[in-house]
Amino acid sequence: MTSKILSQNKNGTFCGMVSQSVNIITNTATLWKTVGNYTGLAEWVVDVKDTESLSKIKNDIGAARKITFADGSNVIEYAVGWQDRERLSYIATSGLPLSAYHATISVYPKGKACQVNWTSFLLSQDSNKKQFLEFLEFMEGFYAKSLEQLKAKVEKTT
Repeated sequence: MTSKILSQNKNGTFCGMVSQSVNIITNTATLWKTVGNYTGLAEWVVDVKDTESLSKIKNDIGAARKITFADGSNVIEYAVGWQDRERLSYIATSGLPLSAYHATISVYPKGKACQVNWTSFLLSQDSNKKQFLEFLEFMEGFYAKSLEQLKAKVEKTT
């Protein structure tokens, strides 16, 4: 859908966004069983090997997870917004080449289907404009492939 640099501050830090969407033929309750499973990323997100819960809270604000990718890298994330069957927002606190990362996955009923939007706000860390644009493009492809996997998984079970 889109990725772009929004601005650059006087210190050279770039601010950007990435957004992807997919329509899935299902209802919100069925879709939320997968999207709302905060540690279930290995079921539908590209290259996720495992997701481990780091908190007593599992699927709500305050839930923490450690994501292990196929290449062995790890990312730590915390849920900072949650509305069952509608949206979840999270921040990454380590593991990405960024100063800040905030993302939201939203689910909207759309006739006999649901639209899933995955949007993020990112701040660069020690990168030039070309490197940051390349990272935004990587994330755009990552979101697109992951949402296609989500679509295939959910539509297969409904």
